[in-house]
Amino acid sequence: MSEELSDLLKVRREKLQNIRDKGVNPYPYKFTATAHSNQVLENFNQLAEGQESAETVAIAGRIMTKRGHGKASFATIQDEFGRIQIYAKLDVIGESQYELWQNLDMGDYIGVTGHVFRTKTNEITVRVEKLEILSKSLLPLPEKWHGLQDKEIRYRERYLDLMVNPEVKEVFVKRSKIVSFIRRFLEEKGFLEVETPVLHVLQGGAAARPFETFHDALSMPLFMRIAPELYLKRLLVGGFEKVFEMGRVFRNEGMSFKHNPEYTMIEIYQAYVDYHDIMQLTEDLIVHAAKEVLGTVELEFRGEKINLTPPWKKITLEDALKENGIDIIGKTDDQIRTLGKEKGIEGAKELGIGKIINELYDKFVEPNLRQPTFIIDHPLETSPLAKKHRSKAGKVERFELIMAGMELANAFSELNDPIDQMQRFQKQADLKAAGDEEAESMDEDFLRALEYGMPPAGGLGIGIDRLVMLLTNSPSIRDVIFFPHMRPLAKTQPKPEEMDTLKKDQNESK
Repeated sequence: MSEELSDLLKVRREKLQNIRDKGVNPYPYKFTATAHSNQVLENFNQLAEGQESAETVAIAGRIMTKRGHGKASFATIQDEFGRIQIYAKLDVIGESQYELWQNLDMGDYIGVTGHVFRTKTNEITVRVEKLEILSKSLLPLPEKWHGLQDKEIRYRERYLDLMVNPEVKEVFVKRSKIVSFIRRFLEEKGFLEVETPVLHVLQGGAAARPFETFHDALSMPLFMRIAPELYLKRLLVGGFEKVFEMGRVFRNEGMSFKHNPEYTMIEIYQAYVDYHDIMQLTEDLIVHAAKEVLGTVELEFRGEKINLTPPWKKITLEDALKENGIDIIGKTDDQIRTLGKEKGIEGAKELGIGKIINELYDKFVEPNLRQPTFIIDHPLETSPLAKKHRSKAGKVERFELIMAGMELANAFSELNDPIDQMQRFQKQADLKAAGDEEAESMDEDFLRALEYGMPPAGGLGIGIDRLVMLLTNSPSIRDVIFFPHMRPLAKTQPKPEEMDTLKKDQNESK
């Protein structure tokens, strides 16, 4: 810590003590505000220069600027909805309150009561007639353009980022509106929001590596869910026809501008429909969300224009590969394997044909898809929970929605044949035994549920964080998650003795 900063901290603590010495609690329990900054600015906008309101207002917020010396000072305070200027004068609030004012710093929370007037510089201002300190700040605020431009600091200390960068707060307000709209949209269509377990006995519902934990009382390992799919399908078996769940899922994988180990997903299931109906639902939901929150279907994301105007392009995975110079139509397995090797697919000699096709798609097609595109009819091998295509051998009725080179949604005509599902699970179990950590587990309880009968259904998963990225023009998933995962700083990591205690407790519980 620099000597200058150390001196600033010392001065703030001295001011804190000065306030306490005057018998004032610098951290009181409540303050009753009558308005927010935006309401004051709107309600008193008609005031002429020098004119004062008949009524008083009480507002609260954080001091963001403070200027003036002697017997009068101006300050700007910030609340959730904006900023407003306040004016404190010795002969109005009295010596005791003005002494309190002089012990205030930028960053302190205060509550003020007074009349509203318009200054000579045409600014709506609250004249302070009563002052209360609500929270004394012991650390100086970062400077907007110098102290908080480092992305890593902004992500680690999001509270500072929100405090000094209003545009960041606006992104999260839009996120909340998007989430709220999606819920309303589905509920108006008769869908029921449900909750299913986050701790799973088996990994399943997606091809991903899970996080593992341990339940002491039951003396058994558990997995943080990678998807809620298999529980939601059990609800279809139980008789629900339209359900959705929005919540966190956890995947023990790499991190990038579009990946975070925990993220928000919505999964939606509807009985008696197929993937064509779900495609329409997906398109309608996203288009209406854009119109609701942004008022337009024309977006800008990372410097390029994206147009959500329906209908969106639909193309088979094989045709999409062909459009990008990779023709596998009519090729034998050996020819596809050779092509994979030529195109730099790692392990092409050992991988299944479906996985090779998927790798080719991920590498050569997905990054090039900029406008909304449904990639349909995926290989059977890579889709163990999807229904076989009704007319194309070796394919399933599945689509992925791609925008701006990112997968935004994944959906199936859901597999409801218990015998077919058991055979697919067995193949996944063989892969897991051979070392594939992302393979599905053999979920015998889910198979038992299917044996009672599940109606034909369509299912959909949408990554909420990526959708918010697109609708707010945020270049990274970290920009739309309040507290994204990062490697902890040394001072915030558990101490060695704490880790030893945790390990000892875990070993004793096994």
